[in-house]
Amino acid sequence: MIEILPHNKQLILFDGVCNLCNNSVLYVIKRDKKNKFLFAPLQSDIGEFIIDKFDINTEKMDSILLYNPKSDHLKHKSSAALHIAKHLGFPSNLMVVFFVVPTFIRNLVYNYVAKNRYKWYGKKDACMIPTPELKSKFIE
Repeated sequence: MIEILPHNKQLILFDGVCNLCNNSVLYVIKRDKKNKFLFAPLQSDIGEFIIDKFDINTEKMDSILLYNPKSDHLKHKSSAALHIAKHLGFPSNLMVVFFVVPTFIRNLVYNYVAKNRYKWYGKKDACMIPTPELKSKFIE
């Protein structure tokens, strides 16, 4: 299944029913000038495949995932978010300064937001359906 991913792109897996996550995806799409990223909900077939491949316990892992098919490597939580921001251009790429903060501290903040995202931003009943213009950015 992951063989369909081009090696020059990275796949962002996100919570497809989370309003914050969906807005974050739209933010990345708008700023992804180098066309570096593809997207898929965690709830999709490819999302579930990668979750199984990397043996991720979804009860304990509530995170955005960044999969690099070239290196077959997966980043999660704040590391995934910062690696995504690194490719978005100014001023979003300035977020990389937070790599100096130890991962466990970054992830404490990340986990706090993730834990409260539905309460603060709401939740959809179903995964986001991309518009026809954005459909090429999504893996089903």
